[in-house]
Amino acid sequence: MTEMSNTPSRPSALREFWYYFRENRGAVIGLWVFGAFLIVAALAPYIAPHDPTMQYRGNILQPPVWQEGGSWQFPLGTDPLGRDMLSRLIVGARFSFFVGIVVVSIASAGGIIIGLLAGFAPQWLDTIIMRLMDIILAFPSLLLALVLVVVLGPSLTNAMIAIAIVLQPHYVRLTRASVMSERQKDYVTSARVAGAGLMRLMFITVLPNCLAPIIVQAALSFSTAILDAAALGFLGMGAQPPTPEWGTMLAEAREFILRAWWVVTFPGVAILITVLAINLMGDGLRDALDPKLKRS
Repeated sequence: MTEMSNTPSRPSALREFWYYFRENRGAVIGLWVFGAFLIVAALAPYIAPHDPTMQYRGNILQPPVWQEGGSWQFPLGTDPLGRDMLSRLIVGARFSFFVGIVVVSIASAGGIIIGLLAGFAPQWLDTIIMRLMDIILAFPSLLLALVLVVVLGPSLTNAMIAIAIVLQPHYVRLTRASVMSERQKDYVTSARVAGAGLMRLMFITVLPNCLAPIIVQAALSFSTAILDAAALGFLGMGAQPPTPEWGTMLAEAREFILRAWWVVTFPGVAILITVLAINLMGDGLRDALDPKLKRS
């Protein structure tokens, strides 16, 4: 009769990830806040009490409900054109998250491919690619994005393209560094000796082992994309009125900051909370995915 082994089984990767992630209380709070905003963005058309572009001319600059003159019809007040602030903030969350998802997807996809090519390319091609990335990184990111939007034309789509181009070099450098570290290891040599082709080495053998730092970079880039889109919108180069994007809402309301504090405060607080939650979550991802930071 054989005896069953008493050796404890190794926890699953997801359980191990959650164990280290939840040790960072700020990251857990950021995850819950991010999840709440994500739900609001997904359900925006159903939970917004008013059409975000509808103008109620008889309720221009109406204060929030807790201030004298406020009304439950517009709990967070109205903007200079009589549009409901709460509805515009809710729908604006959808635009901000859409910007983050599209920008991170484009920047990470392009950056990973170029980084893999640089990591496996001959020395001369690797040098050319990395010098081009250094040139892009030499410019202030927001200034370069602003120049690209001016060339392409002011719109939310062009703003997303510009921000993705600006963020892409970070993924290229990070992917290349990870590839250069991984390609020297024994499992890559074994795969090469076994006859694995270049594409298989790049995307099947090496890339999965480079994903941890890329995931952390993606989380942090998400908040950067939202901030840059809001900045471009504030400068009139991103989403165009009457689109209820948070940066555009700030731009439209800046001249009323002394008369109606709520038209500037609420979009600014929405941007602040969203970016802070994503950054806290990114710190938790770094702690959970970086083996050097895990405590035994």
